[in-house]
Amino acid sequence: MTLLAERPVRTTAPAVPRRRKRVVLPYLLIAPTLLATAYLLLYPLLRNVIISVQEFGLPQLVRGDAKFVGLANYARVLADPEFWGVVSRTLWFTAINVVLIMVLSTLVALLLVRLGKWLRLLVMGGLVLTWATPIIAATTVFQWLFQSRLGVVNWALTTLGFEEFRDYTWFADGEATFGILVTLIVWQSIPFAALSLYAAMITVPQELYEAARIDGAGAWRVFSTITFPMLRAMFGLITCLEVIWVVKAFVQIWVISQGGPGRATTTLPVYAFQVAQSLQRYDLGAAVSMLMVLLLVLALLAYFRQLYRQEREA
Repeated sequence: MTLLAERPVRTTAPAVPRRRKRVVLPYLLIAPTLLATAYLLLYPLLRNVIISVQEFGLPQLVRGDAKFVGLANYARVLADPEFWGVVSRTLWFTAINVVLIMVLSTLVALLLVRLGKWLRLLVMGGLVLTWATPIIAATTVFQWLFQSRLGVVNWALTTLGFEEFRDYTWFADGEATFGILVTLIVWQSIPFAALSLYAAMITVPQELYEAARIDGAGAWRVFSTITFPMLRAMFGLITCLEVIWVVKAFVQIWVISQGGPGRATTTLPVYAFQVAQSLQRYDLGAAVSMLMVLLLVLALLAYFRQLYRQEREA
């Protein structure tokens, strides 16, 4: 009896609630993806910031003895009048592209809403194929279309009686090259914006449209008082995405003109690449790219602030 009385009583540790395990498990499952994404996105950005505050040219790339220079690279870039000319050209290029993309995409989305089933599928299939076309392939096609002697555009214009376009060299003219690049980027951007807007438009209750038509509202009245106000956030989101897409456009410009003729099509990404590769001043190129990111962030923050203010007033 004494031995039985002295036997220690076993105590069990409190079990971890199953609910807590269920809460932690999803984060554990997505942790590898988040870490890999953070590494792929943050490491290049941090490395670029470090290079931008160092003296980092070809000798430093070989020897690895880059010296810290603070904001000297930024001061040099900001003091260069050519940089501000490129900034102005980039803003102009972005504004033209984004306005055309949003207007044409809205029209295409409204067209998809009104089309029948089979025509809608046909148009959407064409949009998806356009969207899926690789950038290099599409850029090469546009180069061939506007080729001076064998290009389809010159052949069509000459056939229509415009003899001044016979053997016309489009890529030797800065304004013509600028216009071709705008056309190419708008053509590549419309599918994503149009399909996104169409997906948003079909969520608007049809009763609102029917009530507006009964009241005698026209197409523009219906769009301005029902469609756009209800989808204001979606229009804002797509506009921001298109701004980012156009500002960072590099492949199309580099393949077609490499920023020329002259400096007619040199935007900030092309300018940063030219400074880094042609002059082998990777520090100045990094500074230009970081200034581009800063300008883009400031522009988007100003837009989001305006959008938020409009949402509060509404």
